[in-house]
Amino acid sequence: MGGLMLQGTGSDVGKSVLVAGLCRAFANRGFSVRPFKPQNMSNNAAVTVDGGEIGRAQATQAIAARVAPHSDMNPVLLKPQADRTSQLIVRGQVRGTIGAGNFREARRPLLGEVLESYHRLRAQCDVVVVEGAGSPAEINLRAGDIANMGFARAADVPVILVGDIDRGGVIAAVAGTRAVIDPMDAAMIRGFIINKFRGDPALFDDGYRMIESLSGWRGFGVVPWLKDAVRLPSEDAVILERRRNDDRGRLVVACPILPRISNFDDLDPLRLEPDVELLMVPPGRPIPAEARLIVLAGSKATIADLAVLRAEGWDIDILAHHRRGGAVLGLCGGYQMLGRRIADPAGIEGPPGSVVGLGLLDVETVLTPAKTLKAVAGTALGGRFSGYEMHMGETGGADAAARPFARLDDGRVDGALSADGLVMGSYVHGLLAEPGLRGALLARIGAAGGGHDQAAAVDAALDSIAAVLEAHLDIPALIALAQGH
Repeated sequence: MGGLMLQGTGSDVGKSVLVAGLCRAFANRGFSVRPFKPQNMSNNAAVTVDGGEIGRAQATQAIAARVAPHSDMNPVLLKPQADRTSQLIVRGQVRGTIGAGNFREARRPLLGEVLESYHRLRAQCDVVVVEGAGSPAEINLRAGDIANMGFARAADVPVILVGDIDRGGVIAAVAGTRAVIDPMDAAMIRGFIINKFRGDPALFDDGYRMIESLSGWRGFGVVPWLKDAVRLPSEDAVILERRRNDDRGRLVVACPILPRISNFDDLDPLRLEPDVELLMVPPGRPIPAEARLIVLAGSKATIADLAVLRAEGWDIDILAHHRRGGAVLGLCGGYQMLGRRIADPAGIEGPPGSVVGLGLLDVETVLTPAKTLKAVAGTALGGRFSGYEMHMGETGGADAAARPFARLDDGRVDGALSADGLVMGSYVHGLLAEPGLRGALLARIGAAGGGHDQAAAVDAALDSIAAVLEAHLDIPALIALAQGH
Protein backbone atom coordinates (compact mmCIF):
# COMPACT_ATOMS: atom_id res chain seq x y z
CA MET A 1 0.00 0.00 0.00
CA GLY A 2 1.96 3.01 1.22
CA GLY A 3 1.73 5.70 3.86
CA LEU A 4 -0.82 8.09 5.30
CA MET A 5 0.02 11.07 7.51
CA LEU A 6 -2.16 12.91 10.05
CA GLN A 7 -1.19 16.51 10.72
CA GLY A 8 -3.11 18.92 12.94
CA THR A 9 -4.37 22.47 12.89
CA GLY A 10 -2.55 22.79 16.22
CA SER A 11 -1.14 20.83 19.12
CA ASP A 12 -3.39 18.55 21.17
CA VAL A 13 -6.03 18.10 18.47
CA GLY A 14 -5.99 14.34 19.04
CA LYS A 15 -3.55 13.14 16.38
CA SER A 16 -1.91 10.52 18.61
CA VAL A 17 -5.21 8.85 19.52
CA LEU A 18 -6.48 8.96 15.92
CA VAL A 19 -3.26 7.37 14.63
CA ALA A 20 -3.59 4.64 17.27
CA GLY A 21 -7.23 4.10 16.31
CA LEU A 22 -6.42 3.91 12.61
CA CYS A 23 -3.56 1.48 13.27
CA ARG A 24 -6.00 -0.81 15.09
CA ALA A 25 -8.76 -0.32 12.48
CA PHE A 26 -6.40 -1.18 9.61
CA ALA A 27 -4.97 -4.14 11.55
CA ASN A 28 -8.49 -5.39 12.21
CA ARG A 29 -9.06 -5.34 8.46
CA GLY A 30 -6.09 -7.65 7.98
CA PHE A 31 -3.43 -5.13 6.97
CA SER A 32 0.11 -5.14 8.31
CA VAL A 33 0.57 -1.72 9.94
CA ARG A 34 3.37 0.33 11.49
CA PRO A 35 3.09 3.70 13.28
CA PHE A 36 5.64 6.44 12.68
CA LYS A 37 6.37 9.90 14.06
CA PRO A 38 9.39 11.64 12.53
CA GLN A 39 10.01 13.93 15.49
CA ASN A 40 8.46 13.95 18.94
CA MET A 41 9.01 16.02 22.08
CA SER A 42 8.05 14.23 25.27
CA ASN A 43 9.49 13.06 28.56
CA ASN A 44 7.23 10.02 28.51
CA ALA A 45 9.02 7.27 26.65
CA ALA A 46 9.15 3.50 26.30
CA VAL A 47 11.94 1.01 25.67
CA THR A 48 11.87 -0.73 22.30
CA VAL A 49 12.54 -4.29 21.24
CA ASP A 50 15.86 -3.21 19.70
CA GLY A 51 17.10 -1.60 22.93
CA GLY A 52 16.22 2.01 22.17
CA GLU A 53 13.55 4.43 23.32
CA ILE A 54 10.65 6.17 21.61
CA GLY A 55 7.77 8.40 22.64
CA ARG A 56 5.08 6.71 24.73
CA ALA A 57 2.42 7.54 22.10
CA GLN A 58 4.31 5.62 19.43
CA ALA A 59 4.67 2.63 21.76
CA THR A 60 0.88 2.70 22.29
CA GLN A 61 0.37 2.97 18.53
CA ALA A 62 2.58 -0.09 18.08
CA ILE A 63 0.32 -1.96 20.51
CA ALA A 64 -2.61 -0.79 18.39
CA ALA A 65 -0.92 -2.18 15.29
CA ARG A 66 -0.20 -5.42 17.18
CA VAL A 67 3.57 -5.17 16.69
CA ALA A 68 6.50 -4.65 19.03
CA PRO A 69 7.69 -1.03 19.40
CA HIS A 70 10.88 -0.27 17.47
CA SER A 71 13.16 2.76 17.51
CA ASP A 72 12.43 3.37 13.79
CA MET A 73 8.87 4.32 14.77
CA ASN A 74 10.11 7.59 16.32
CA PRO A 75 13.61 8.30 14.99
CA VAL A 76 13.97 11.75 16.60
CA LEU A 77 12.85 12.24 20.20
CA LEU A 78 13.50 15.40 22.21
CA LYS A 79 13.29 15.05 26.00
CA PRO A 80 13.15 18.50 27.63
CA GLN A 81 15.56 19.13 30.48
CA ALA A 82 16.24 22.17 32.63
CA ASP A 83 17.71 25.43 31.30
CA ARG A 84 15.99 25.35 27.88
CA THR A 85 17.85 22.26 26.71
CA SER A 86 16.64 18.87 25.56
CA GLN A 87 18.23 15.47 25.41
CA LEU A 88 18.41 14.43 21.76
CA ILE A 89 17.50 10.81 21.04
CA VAL A 90 18.15 9.60 17.49
CA ARG A 91 17.05 6.11 16.49
CA GLY A 92 16.54 5.24 20.11
CA GLN A 93 19.95 6.31 21.45
CA VAL A 94 21.19 9.45 23.19
CA ARG A 95 23.10 11.72 20.83
CA GLY A 96 23.71 14.55 23.28
CA THR A 97 21.86 17.66 24.35
CA ILE A 98 20.57 20.50 22.25
CA GLY A 99 19.49 24.04 23.07
CA ALA A 100 16.16 25.60 22.21
CA GLY A 101 17.87 28.19 20.05
CA ASN A 102 19.85 25.92 17.75
CA PHE A 103 17.55 22.97 17.13
CA ARG A 104 16.17 24.49 13.92
CA GLU A 105 19.64 24.32 12.40
CA ALA A 106 20.59 21.01 14.00
CA ARG A 107 17.50 19.19 12.72
CA ARG A 108 18.29 19.67 9.04
CA PRO A 109 20.82 16.81 8.76
CA LEU A 110 18.44 14.52 10.66
CA LEU A 111 15.96 14.32 7.78
CA GLY A 112 18.06 11.67 6.03
CA GLU A 113 18.00 9.43 9.10
CA VAL A 114 14.26 10.03 9.53
CA LEU A 115 13.63 8.95 5.94
CA GLU A 116 15.80 5.85 6.36
CA SER A 117 13.72 4.79 9.37
CA TYR A 118 10.48 5.43 7.50
CA HIS A 119 11.54 3.43 4.46
CA ARG A 120 12.67 0.52 6.64
CA LEU A 121 9.23 0.40 8.21
CA ARG A 122 7.56 0.85 4.85
CA ALA A 123 9.36 -2.24 3.54
CA GLN A 124 7.98 -4.34 6.42
CA CYS A 125 4.26 -3.68 6.08
CA ASP A 126 1.23 -2.74 4.02
CA VAL A 127 0.77 0.75 5.43
CA VAL A 128 2.60 3.20 7.69
CA VAL A 129 0.38 5.62 9.60
CA VAL A 130 2.39 8.77 10.29
CA GLU A 131 1.77 11.38 12.99
CA GLY A 132 2.89 14.96 12.56
CA ALA A 133 3.90 17.32 15.37
CA GLY A 134 2.33 20.65 16.16
CA SER A 135 0.91 22.15 12.98
CA PRO A 136 1.99 22.87 9.39
CA ALA A 137 0.41 26.31 9.90
CA GLU A 138 3.45 27.24 12.02
CA ILE A 139 5.06 28.57 8.88
CA ASN A 140 7.77 30.34 10.89
CA LEU A 141 9.15 26.85 11.57
CA ARG A 142 8.83 25.55 8.02
CA ALA A 143 12.46 25.96 6.93
CA GLY A 144 14.29 22.74 7.71
CA ASP A 145 11.12 21.07 9.03
CA ILE A 146 11.30 17.30 9.51
CA ALA A 147 8.09 16.81 11.50
CA ASN A 148 5.30 17.89 9.15
CA MET A 149 5.44 19.05 5.53
CA GLY A 150 9.20 18.75 5.31
CA PHE A 151 8.81 15.04 5.91
CA ALA A 152 5.58 14.62 3.92
CA ARG A 153 7.07 16.11 0.78
CA ALA A 154 10.40 14.30 1.14
CA ALA A 155 8.66 10.94 1.62
CA ASP A 156 5.76 11.73 -0.73
CA VAL A 157 3.13 10.79 1.86
CA PRO A 158 -0.44 12.14 1.51
CA VAL A 159 -1.68 14.19 4.45
CA ILE A 160 -5.00 14.40 6.28
CA LEU A 161 -5.47 17.54 8.38
CA VAL A 162 -7.11 17.09 11.80
CA GLY A 163 -9.14 19.91 13.35
CA ASP A 164 -10.34 20.02 16.97
CA ILE A 165 -13.91 21.29 17.15
CA ASP A 166 -14.02 21.11 20.94
CA ARG A 167 -11.70 24.10 21.34
CA GLY A 168 -13.77 26.21 18.91
CA GLY A 169 -12.90 27.97 15.66
CA VAL A 170 -12.39 24.78 13.67
CA ILE A 171 -13.67 26.29 10.40
CA ALA A 172 -11.08 29.05 10.60
CA ALA A 173 -8.41 26.60 11.76
CA VAL A 174 -8.76 24.33 8.73
CA ALA A 175 -9.45 27.02 6.13
CA GLY A 176 -6.78 29.25 7.68
CA THR A 177 -4.19 26.49 7.39
CA ARG A 178 -4.89 26.36 3.65
CA ALA A 179 -4.53 30.12 3.44
CA VAL A 180 -1.12 30.42 5.13
CA ILE A 181 0.85 27.37 3.99
CA ASP A 182 2.90 27.11 0.83
CA PRO A 183 0.85 25.96 -2.20
CA MET A 184 3.10 22.93 -2.69
CA ASP A 185 2.55 21.98 0.95
CA ALA A 186 -1.18 22.48 0.52
CA ALA A 187 -1.11 20.09 -2.42
CA MET A 188 0.05 17.32 -0.07
CA ILE A 189 -3.15 17.66 2.00
CA ARG A 190 -5.86 15.46 0.56
CA GLY A 191 -8.60 16.10 3.08
CA PHE A 192 -9.54 16.75 6.68
CA ILE A 193 -11.02 15.09 9.76
CA ILE A 194 -13.01 16.93 12.41
CA ASN A 195 -12.22 15.53 15.85
CA LYS A 196 -13.69 15.71 19.39
CA PHE A 197 -17.30 16.49 18.43
CA ARG A 198 -19.82 16.46 21.28
CA GLY A 199 -23.49 15.93 20.47
CA ASP A 200 -25.23 15.13 17.18
CA PRO A 201 -22.72 15.36 14.28
CA ALA A 202 -25.60 16.24 11.94
CA LEU A 203 -25.68 19.65 13.62
CA PHE A 204 -22.32 20.39 12.01
CA ASP A 205 -23.32 19.46 8.45
CA ASP A 206 -23.36 23.08 7.28
CA GLY A 207 -20.02 23.84 8.88
CA TYR A 208 -18.52 20.69 7.38
CA ARG A 209 -19.59 21.75 3.87
CA MET A 210 -18.28 25.26 4.46
CA ILE A 211 -14.84 23.84 5.33
CA GLU A 212 -14.87 21.78 2.14
CA SER A 213 -15.80 24.86 0.13
CA LEU A 214 -13.30 27.22 1.76
CA SER A 215 -10.38 24.80 1.80
CA GLY A 216 -10.98 22.86 -1.39
CA TRP A 217 -10.30 19.64 0.54
CA ARG A 218 -12.75 16.81 1.01
CA GLY A 219 -13.85 15.72 4.44
CA PHE A 220 -13.24 12.17 5.67
CA GLY A 221 -15.64 12.40 8.60
CA VAL A 222 -16.49 13.82 12.01
CA VAL A 223 -15.17 11.87 15.01
CA PRO A 224 -17.16 12.13 18.25
CA TRP A 225 -15.54 12.64 21.62
CA LEU A 226 -13.57 9.46 22.29
CA LYS A 227 -14.27 8.73 25.94
CA ASP A 228 -12.05 5.64 25.87
CA ALA A 229 -9.00 7.77 25.06
CA VAL A 230 -8.55 8.42 28.80
CA ARG A 231 -7.76 4.72 29.22
CA LEU A 232 -4.68 5.00 27.00
CA PRO A 233 -1.25 5.84 28.47
CA SER A 234 -0.67 9.56 28.92
CA GLU A 235 2.08 11.35 27.06
CA ASP A 236 1.89 15.08 26.54
CA ALA A 237 0.31 16.61 29.64
CA VAL A 238 -0.56 15.96 33.24
CA ILE A 239 -4.18 16.84 33.99
CA LEU A 240 -5.03 17.71 37.58
CA GLU A 241 -7.59 15.24 38.86
CA ARG A 242 -10.45 17.25 40.34
CA ARG A 243 -12.26 15.69 43.26
CA ARG A 244 -15.76 14.53 42.48
CA ASN A 245 -18.44 13.79 45.03
CA ASP A 246 -17.93 10.05 44.51
CA ASP A 247 -14.22 10.41 45.28
CA ARG A 248 -14.96 11.04 48.96
CA GLY A 249 -14.02 8.09 51.11
CA ARG A 250 -11.52 6.68 48.62
CA LEU A 251 -7.88 6.37 49.65
CA VAL A 252 -5.76 9.18 48.25
CA VAL A 253 -2.56 8.48 46.32
CA ALA A 254 -0.79 11.77 45.64
CA CYS A 255 1.88 12.64 43.09
CA PRO A 256 3.43 16.13 42.93
CA ILE A 257 3.71 17.56 39.42
CA LEU A 258 7.33 18.62 38.97
CA PRO A 259 8.45 20.66 35.94
CA ARG A 260 10.33 17.81 34.26
CA ILE A 261 8.12 14.94 35.41
CA SER A 262 8.53 11.97 33.08
CA ASN A 263 6.81 8.66 32.47
CA PHE A 264 3.88 9.69 34.62
CA ASP A 265 1.86 7.11 32.72
CA ASP A 266 3.37 4.72 35.29
CA LEU A 267 0.52 5.90 37.52
CA ASP A 268 -2.28 5.30 35.00
CA PRO A 269 -3.23 1.85 36.40
CA LEU A 270 -4.15 3.50 39.70
CA ARG A 271 -6.86 5.58 37.99
CA LEU A 272 -8.95 2.45 37.39
CA GLU A 273 -8.76 1.24 40.98
CA PRO A 274 -12.17 1.67 42.67
CA ASP A 275 -10.68 2.22 46.15
CA VAL A 276 -8.14 4.81 45.01
CA GLU A 277 -8.26 8.49 44.19
CA LEU A 278 -5.14 9.42 42.22
CA LEU A 279 -4.45 13.09 42.89
CA MET A 280 -1.88 14.92 40.78
CA VAL A 281 -0.75 17.85 42.94
CA PRO A 282 0.04 21.02 40.96
CA PRO A 283 2.54 23.70 42.00
CA GLY A 284 1.24 26.03 44.66
CA ARG A 285 -0.72 23.38 46.56
CA PRO A 286 0.40 21.20 49.46
CA ILE A 287 0.42 17.44 49.27
CA PRO A 288 -2.80 16.54 51.15
CA ALA A 289 -2.28 15.25 54.67
CA GLU A 290 -4.83 12.49 54.10
CA ALA A 291 -2.73 10.87 51.36
CA ARG A 292 -1.97 7.24 52.18
CA LEU A 293 0.74 6.94 49.53
CA ILE A 294 2.94 9.59 47.91
CA VAL A 295 4.51 8.68 44.58
CA LEU A 296 7.50 10.55 43.20
CA ALA A 297 7.44 9.85 39.48
CA GLY A 298 10.34 9.91 37.05
CA SER A 299 12.15 13.11 36.17
CA LYS A 300 14.18 14.22 33.16
CA ALA A 301 16.20 16.57 35.41
CA THR A 302 16.32 15.03 38.86
CA ILE A 303 18.50 17.64 40.56
CA ALA A 304 16.53 20.59 39.18
CA ASP A 305 13.21 18.96 40.05
CA LEU A 306 14.44 18.20 43.57
CA ALA A 307 15.18 21.91 43.99
CA VAL A 308 11.62 22.75 42.86
CA LEU A 309 10.21 20.11 45.22
CA ARG A 310 11.95 21.91 48.10
CA ALA A 311 10.91 25.35 46.87
CA GLU A 312 7.27 24.19 46.87
CA GLY A 313 7.62 22.90 50.43
CA TRP A 314 6.75 19.39 49.27
CA ASP A 315 9.82 17.98 51.01
CA ILE A 316 8.30 19.07 54.33
CA ASP A 317 4.99 17.45 53.35
CA ILE A 318 6.72 14.18 52.38
CA LEU A 319 8.81 13.97 55.55
CA ALA A 320 5.77 14.73 57.73
CA HIS A 321 3.77 12.11 55.81
CA HIS A 322 6.45 9.52 56.55
CA ARG A 323 6.60 10.45 60.25
CA ARG A 324 2.86 9.82 60.41
CA GLY A 325 3.39 6.31 59.03
CA GLY A 326 2.58 7.09 55.40
CA ALA A 327 4.09 5.16 52.51
CA VAL A 328 6.32 6.68 49.81
CA LEU A 329 7.20 5.19 46.42
CA GLY A 330 9.91 6.67 44.19
CA LEU A 331 10.21 5.60 40.57
CA CYS A 332 13.42 6.22 38.62
CA GLY A 333 14.24 9.90 39.23
CA GLY A 334 11.85 9.81 42.19
CA TYR A 335 13.89 6.92 43.60
CA GLN A 336 17.05 8.99 43.25
CA MET A 337 15.43 11.88 45.16
CA LEU A 338 14.61 9.60 48.10
CA GLY A 339 18.28 8.88 48.77
CA ARG A 340 20.86 10.75 50.82
CA ARG A 341 22.74 12.36 47.93
CA ILE A 342 22.73 12.78 44.16
CA ALA A 343 26.11 13.46 42.55
CA ASP A 344 26.59 14.73 39.00
CA PRO A 345 30.38 14.79 38.55
CA ALA A 346 30.19 14.82 34.74
CA GLY A 347 27.65 17.64 34.53
CA ILE A 348 24.96 15.47 32.93
CA GLU A 349 22.11 17.70 34.09
CA GLY A 350 23.99 20.98 34.53
CA PRO A 351 27.10 22.24 36.31
CA PRO A 352 29.04 19.41 38.00
CA GLY A 353 28.28 18.98 41.67
CA SER A 354 26.12 17.15 44.16
CA VAL A 355 22.99 17.80 46.20
CA VAL A 356 21.47 16.38 49.35
CA GLY A 357 18.45 14.14 48.79
CA LEU A 358 15.40 13.61 50.99
CA GLY A 359 17.24 11.01 53.07
CA LEU A 360 14.36 8.57 53.32
CA LEU A 361 16.49 5.77 51.85
CA ASP A 362 20.09 5.02 52.76
CA VAL A 363 21.32 5.11 49.17
CA GLU A 364 23.31 7.50 46.99
CA THR A 365 23.16 8.13 43.25
CA VAL A 366 25.90 9.05 40.82
CA LEU A 367 24.65 10.33 37.44
CA THR A 368 26.60 8.88 34.53
CA PRO A 369 26.69 9.56 30.76
CA ALA A 370 25.74 5.98 29.89
CA LYS A 371 21.99 5.40 29.67
CA THR A 372 20.43 2.12 30.78
CA LEU A 373 17.68 0.96 28.39
CA LYS A 374 16.51 -2.53 29.18
CA ALA A 375 13.30 -4.57 29.32
CA VAL A 376 13.10 -6.42 32.63
CA ALA A 377 10.87 -8.78 34.59
CA GLY A 378 10.98 -10.04 38.15
CA THR A 379 9.30 -10.15 41.54
CA ALA A 380 8.63 -7.42 44.09
CA LEU A 381 6.36 -7.20 47.15
CA GLY A 382 5.45 -10.82 46.47
CA GLY A 383 4.07 -10.09 42.99
CA ARG A 384 5.37 -10.58 39.47
CA PHE A 385 6.04 -7.66 37.16
CA SER A 386 7.46 -6.79 33.77
CA GLY A 387 8.62 -3.37 32.69
CA TYR A 388 11.72 -1.52 31.60
CA GLU A 389 14.66 0.45 32.94
CA MET A 390 15.42 3.83 31.36
CA HIS A 391 17.78 5.96 33.39
CA MET A 392 21.15 7.69 33.57
CA GLY A 393 22.81 6.95 36.88
CA GLU A 394 23.73 4.22 39.34
CA THR A 395 22.27 3.99 42.82
CA GLY A 396 23.58 1.98 45.75
CA GLY A 397 23.89 1.93 49.51
CA ALA A 398 22.99 0.08 52.68
CA ASP A 399 19.24 -0.13 52.01
CA ALA A 400 19.76 -1.34 48.45
CA ALA A 401 22.19 -4.01 49.64
CA ALA A 402 20.14 -5.18 52.61
CA ARG A 403 16.62 -4.79 51.24
CA PRO A 404 16.37 -4.54 47.43
CA PHE A 405 12.90 -3.64 46.22
CA ALA A 406 12.86 -6.21 43.40
CA ARG A 407 14.68 -9.31 42.25
CA LEU A 408 15.02 -9.43 38.50
CA ASP A 409 14.85 -12.57 36.40
CA ASP A 410 18.33 -11.87 34.99
CA GLY A 411 19.83 -12.30 38.48
CA ARG A 412 20.20 -8.63 39.35
CA VAL A 413 18.40 -6.74 42.09
CA ASP A 414 16.69 -3.38 41.79
CA GLY A 415 15.84 -0.53 44.09
CA ALA A 416 15.63 -0.38 47.87
CA LEU A 417 13.27 -0.60 50.84
CA SER A 418 13.63 1.35 54.07
CA ALA A 419 14.02 -0.52 57.33
CA ASP A 420 10.46 0.37 58.36
CA GLY A 421 9.11 -0.87 55.02
CA LEU A 422 7.32 2.41 54.33
CA VAL A 423 9.70 3.85 51.71
CA MET A 424 10.22 2.08 48.40
CA GLY A 425 12.37 2.97 45.42
CA SER A 426 12.77 1.34 42.02
CA TYR A 427 14.23 2.07 38.60
CA VAL A 428 11.61 -0.07 36.83
CA HIS A 429 8.90 1.66 34.83
CA GLY A 430 5.62 -0.17 34.34
CA LEU A 431 5.54 -1.81 37.78
CA LEU A 432 2.00 -0.75 38.59
CA ALA A 433 0.57 -2.26 35.42
CA GLU A 434 0.90 -5.71 36.94
CA PRO A 435 -2.21 -6.73 38.97
CA GLY A 436 -0.32 -8.79 41.55
CA LEU A 437 2.29 -6.21 42.44
CA ARG A 438 -0.23 -3.35 42.35
CA GLY A 439 -2.53 -5.29 44.67
CA ALA A 440 0.33 -5.92 47.10
CA LEU A 441 1.25 -2.23 47.12
CA LEU A 442 -2.35 -1.15 47.72
CA ALA A 443 -2.70 -3.70 50.52
CA ARG A 444 0.15 -1.89 52.30
CA ILE A 445 -1.95 1.27 52.48
CA GLY A 446 -5.19 -0.48 53.40
CA ALA A 447 -6.82 -0.56 49.98
CA ALA A 448 -8.14 -3.47 48.00
CA GLY A 449 -7.14 -3.56 44.36
CA GLY A 450 -5.05 -5.07 41.64
CA GLY A 451 -7.94 -6.91 40.03
CA HIS A 452 -7.85 -5.31 36.61
CA ASP A 453 -5.36 -6.07 33.87
CA GLN A 454 -3.94 -2.77 32.59
CA ALA A 455 -2.71 -4.26 29.30
CA ALA A 456 -6.12 -5.76 28.61
CA ALA A 457 -7.78 -2.43 29.48
CA VAL A 458 -5.58 -0.58 26.98
CA ASP A 459 -6.25 -3.19 24.30
CA ALA A 460 -10.00 -2.97 24.87
CA ALA A 461 -9.83 0.84 24.65
CA LEU A 462 -8.00 0.59 21.31
CA ASP A 463 -10.66 -1.76 19.94
CA SER A 464 -13.39 0.61 21.10
CA ILE A 465 -11.71 3.63 19.50
CA ALA A 466 -11.19 1.71 16.24
CA ALA A 467 -14.89 0.77 16.21
CA VAL A 468 -15.87 4.44 16.57
CA LEU A 469 -13.55 5.43 13.71
CA GLU A 470 -15.02 2.68 11.54
CA ALA A 471 -18.49 4.12 12.18
CA HIS A 472 -17.64 7.79 11.63
CA LEU A 473 -14.78 7.96 9.12
CA ASP A 474 -14.58 6.91 5.49
CA ILE A 475 -12.08 4.15 6.21
CA PRO A 476 -12.20 2.64 2.68
CA ALA A 477 -11.33 6.06 1.24
CA LEU A 478 -8.41 6.45 3.66
CA ILE A 479 -7.12 3.01 2.68
CA ALA A 480 -7.43 3.92 -0.99
CA LEU A 481 -5.48 7.14 -0.34
CA ALA A 482 -2.72 5.17 1.37
CA GLN A 483 -2.68 2.84 -1.64
CA GLY A 484 -2.05 5.82 -3.92
CA HIS A 485 -5.54 5.97 -5.45
